[in-house]
Amino acid sequence: MNTPNEGIKIINEIALNKEGYTVKKTLILAFLAGAYVAFGGLLAITISGGSPEIIARNPGFAKFLFGAAFPLGLILVVLVGAELFTGNNAYFIPNILSKKQRVITMFKNWGLVYLGNFIGALFIAYVITHLTHLVSKEPYLDMVYSIARGKTSHSFLVTFIKGIGANWLVCLALWQGIAAENSSGKIIAIWLPVMAFVTLGFEHSIANMYFIPLSIFEGSGITWSTFIFKNLIPATLGNIVGGALFVGLPYGYLFGNTGTTPQKIKSKLRQLSRNA
Repeated sequence: MNTPNEGIKIINEIALNKEGYTVKKTLILAFLAGAYVAFGGLLAITISGGSPEIIARNPGFAKFLFGAAFPLGLILVVLVGAELFTGNNAYFIPNILSKKQRVITMFKNWGLVYLGNFIGALFIAYVITHLTHLVSKEPYLDMVYSIARGKTSHSFLVTFIKGIGANWLVCLALWQGIAAENSSGKIIAIWLPVMAFVTLGFEHSIANMYFIPLSIFEGSGITWSTFIFKNLIPATLGNIVGGALFVGLPYGYLFGNTGTTPQKIKSKLRQLSRNA
């Protein structure tokens, strides 16, 4: 098992490698990550949505079944390699604190990866799921509608806070995956926090790029503007805070051997805010 200090060194190398990717490579890897997360979402709908009796009698266990299936996406991202926006929200922060990378490099990566994730998630939603009618009948259709309506029914603040919780746990899952040294350890380390955030009902922007557009394709009546403004924007902003502020920043400061003082951290936060 890698210690936190060893893990940060690996994370620093990962972030430096990401900077060297071409635009084409970044977009392809991001497309794959969006697709992998969507596959996890489809699996969760199939297992949990196909169990209406459990939902009616034991909603807590139904949520657990949904959460237990969903981590397939992040496990694939880590084990076979792909670019996920929410994970990258944390990866670059330690190097930025130590001035090994520039803020503009991070934002360039985030923008390309976010776009690629969106395309990958939409591809699975429309081509792999909608056109094949995998969820077009009950009881699956009811779950597709229920998920999307629930995710677009909250205030901006509530979705933002749920976005913080989601990516706090997702980035911890990635940190734990790096701490593990073999595939089985990585799978377990990733599965636990991701299962938790999904079961708890937090908001993951990339997952929502699959769930809500799928409901639109299946005729839920939700509009694209409702999806973007009621969910995607606040969830994305919350994910950035959850990953960068609650994982990348404290662990980069504590274990990055950067010599960064609290005053310098405040200065970096102000710089991040200005560049955002």
